[in-house]
Amino acid sequence: MERNAEILLARSAAPDSISSEATILVLGRQGYETAVRAKNGFVCMVERSWMEAFDSPEFWNPKVRGAECLNRQSARSIVPIADLRTKMVMDGHSKAETVSAIKAAFENKQLPNLETGAMAYMMSKSAYLTDEGDHISCSLLPLWTVKIGVLAQRARQLYSSLVLLAEGTIPNERLPPILVFALVLTNWSDGTAATHASRAD
Repeated sequence: MERNAEILLARSAAPDSISSEATILVLGRQGYETAVRAKNGFVCMVERSWMEAFDSPEFWNPKVRGAECLNRQSARSIVPIADLRTKMVMDGHSKAETVSAIKAAFENKQLPNLETGAMAYMMSKSAYLTDEGDHISCSLLPLWTVKIGVLAQRARQLYSSLVLLAEGTIPNERLPPILVFALVLTNWSDGTAATHASRAD
């Protein structure tokens, strides 16, 4: 993406009261770069398709532009994973090689565990998440680590019908499982009604 367009898309992931004071990352030739320095601890960025689950049909979809704003806890945990994934993909490595690199990084304590209270906003109506449906969603994403075997149904019991999706970001790879829960929001980041927010990231 053109740099300024990517900054605007990244900011649109959360209300202006949050994103206007957040760090903005953009994708450069060597990976993600800091375009704007933070003031409030949030980090806004535009994820590409290789941040999908490894078995996702969207993993190599060149149209994916997932605008999100991570809170401080989530940024400290997720941005290093995004950096490693991006470097592996941009260096031409396969999915299997990328999984192996991430697994080794976790085992060697080079990647942090997910912190308590991690969450992200995905409220941009200009994002493109999937070739299906309306391509976008308007969601708040709490991120949890869970023991293997814990079912997403427990989260559904907590969040009731608000939960659109509950799945692991790196399934079946023996990595620390991270569950992403998409909670429906009724308005986009600009305040307009999210009448087409029909599916989650």
